[in-house]
Amino acid sequence: MGWNRHVKLGVTLLILFILLPFHSSTAFAQHGSLIPMGHSIGIKMDLSGVFVTNDVMVDNENWLKAGDLIEQVEEYSVRMLDEFENALSSIKGNDITLQVLRNGETSKIQADTGAMKRLIPFLKDRTEGTGTLTYVDPEKMTYGALGHQIIDSALQSPPLFKDGAIYLSEIGQIKKSVPGIPGYKISTIVDNEKFLGKIRRNSVYGIFGTWNDKSRKVLAEPLEIMHANDLKLGEATIYTTVKGTEVESFSIRITKIEKEQFHFIITDSKLLEETGGILQGMSGSPVIQDGKFAGAITHMFVDEPKKGAGLFLETMRNGEQ
Repeated sequence: MGWNRHVKLGVTLLILFILLPFHSSTAFAQHGSLIPMGHSIGIKMDLSGVFVTNDVMVDNENWLKAGDLIEQVEEYSVRMLDEFENALSSIKGNDITLQVLRNGETSKIQADTGAMKRLIPFLKDRTEGTGTLTYVDPEKMTYGALGHQIIDSALQSPPLFKDGAIYLSEIGQIKKSVPGIPGYKISTIVDNEKFLGKIRRNSVYGIFGTWNDKSRKVLAEPLEIMHANDLKLGEATIYTTVKGTEVESFSIRITKIEKEQFHFIITDSKLLEETGGILQGMSGSPVIQDGKFAGAITHMFVDEPKKGAGLFLETMRNGEQ
């Protein structure tokens, strides 16, 4: 992937999720302009069913495995946790038959009632997290965020989801990064009834979807998209949120340019004082150079939290395709 072998690669910048590595791909030239954002966002994804988050024994011989999708409890179809619990309360007796989808194959698993009740804390029908909004396309009314794929940390896979949305979130507190221990943002969604956009795609280059037209008030002026070949070593700027809902600009220096990514170091003394470096939750923060929209932050280096890596905006936009 082009990472320095002498430096341990950083953790994901999306709280509660794990990244996929970059995949080789040719970035098609993208002309025009996009609006750089930098707002902290809360992410909610309704899963396509009830998933098991840990290996759990359900009788003397049988186990449910992390990542299993429970499709049926006896004759009851279940798509949400409420339906699962209602099915359990409707069943009499000690033995229960589950229909489970595992690794693409459906099978029947026997369980006892007591084990099933203990199973509930290890089930989920929703994935949530935080990150940073990268851009809005004012012509198509679409958006892109994160710069990497969401991998559910419990399921260890991209979540199969039926619906999802992003929301404006407010940063209440910062846990600073120190060498070896990534910091993070502590945030809350401003209004659960007002979404910024719907999630349509969870790609290796980020999450993408339709922008809510009612959220125009948070939009700034669009910037020209920088071609990847035009990025140069030296000074640049990032937009991100570290306090409340205010987007601020901070200085960085581009230190290395590769085929699909670039490396940088934070040089802004104010940001370093407040955060100690890059934080989990900064993934997706826009990178600007010479007045053009160059890319987005995607990675950090755990041992040197001032250092990170970013994805070219041209490449990121491939995720919308």
